[in-house]
Amino acid sequence: MANMSNLGTPEQLRDPNYMPPIAKAIPLGIQHVLAMFISNVTPAIIVAGAAGFGFGSNSPDFPVLLYMIQMSMLFAGVATLIQTIGLGPVGAKMPVVQGTSFAFLPIMIPLVAGQGVEALPALFGGVLIGGLFHALLGTFIGKIRFALPPLITGIVVLLIGLILVKVGIQYAAGGVPAIGKPEYGSLQNWAVAGSVIVVTLGLKFFARGMLSVAAVLIGLIVGYIFAWALGMVSFANVGRAAVFEVPELFPFGVEFTTAAIVGFCLMAFVSAVETVGDVSGIAKGGAGREATDKEIVGATYADGIGSAVAGLFGALPNTSFSQNVGLVAMTGVMSRHVVTIGAIFLVLAGLIPKVGALVTTIPIEVLGGGVIVMFGMVASAGLSMLAEVTWNRRNMIIFAVSMAFGLGLYLEPGALQHVPDTIRVLLASGLLPAAFIAIILNLVLPQDLADDMPQDGAGFD
Repeated sequence: MANMSNLGTPEQLRDPNYMPPIAKAIPLGIQHVLAMFISNVTPAIIVAGAAGFGFGSNSPDFPVLLYMIQMSMLFAGVATLIQTIGLGPVGAKMPVVQGTSFAFLPIMIPLVAGQGVEALPALFGGVLIGGLFHALLGTFIGKIRFALPPLITGIVVLLIGLILVKVGIQYAAGGVPAIGKPEYGSLQNWAVAGSVIVVTLGLKFFARGMLSVAAVLIGLIVGYIFAWALGMVSFANVGRAAVFEVPELFPFGVEFTTAAIVGFCLMAFVSAVETVGDVSGIAKGGAGREATDKEIVGATYADGIGSAVAGLFGALPNTSFSQNVGLVAMTGVMSRHVVTIGAIFLVLAGLIPKVGALVTTIPIEVLGGGVIVMFGMVASAGLSMLAEVTWNRRNMIIFAVSMAFGLGLYLEPGALQHVPDTIRVLLASGLLPAAFIAIILNLVLPQDLADDMPQDGAGFD
């Protein structure tokens, strides 16, 4: 019996290989793209700004930023196709959406700070080697899967959601560039973001069929129209963008430096752990099961290869996008073919800069309204994993210590000011210390603690 959305039976919707009707699959695929679009191009904007040729710099190298934004779209699409379609053992063959990673920004900013385009060869040398190292992690990540039970992956996914919620609030309030300015957190900004949230939740819970499944996309469209009516939409970049442009191999040259290579390789661990959590979250939220070793390994391979290929053409490293974990859980559609459609849209946007420029007219407040809901769903997916854990004294200790260190270091990076730079970058991410502590405690704490059940909420009587 078909479900109420007429997309397919419940069994079909939990199957990654199922293809919904194309008329409904297309908007669902575009919805995945819109959920990550601003986040995908933002790292390029931040790196260009740090180097000195970003927005407002009046630098003659400003076209380099436009090229980097274009490549961000193109190779996010390419990397997503590798994940959804697969190349032999490479790719999870699941609805995993790839995009430019924020995790590498603490490495990239110091590498380029104030140095202009001259710093880009070393940057992309690091992206290339770091991506290959990331792919190498896939050769043994399956062998250590025993160290990543639901307790560990649940902690990682929950922490990802908690960290991303801050980003969603910043988007809704006006974006990071507006922080400290009068317009940040204005009633107008919150009204636009709130319109997206209200429409999304209203359709999700009170509408039926495609209106309910595509609630996020429709919410973004309504928010965009509202923002346009308020004069918040600008089409200036559309007129300046080229009609068609193809990627160039090593457009800025390539240079291999120790600092860049070590930094990108170390941050690859953060990205790999995040991907394990994301794939686990997608499997749990979309199909109600645990991710298989084959899916985890394939996703890790694709993460690394996607980043390495991106580096060849002047794009920043890719990783799986956590906000789409929440989107899969919200729509209940597990089809990898839906995400493939979204990836094709990204590729086209990367080859036709005017398409990408048009999409960038979406105000950040509109995206903020959508991602607040989805980032919260990511945290919910983590809680769903943790619900399967037996909450004895041992597991409560693991959760408490790992979450306290991970979230605490993320919220207060200044506490690490005396730690060497490379180590500080790793610890301040929050994800890596939380995952590392949870894995180590899970391996070393004696199992007999499991029989010592807590007597109260604290678990230490």
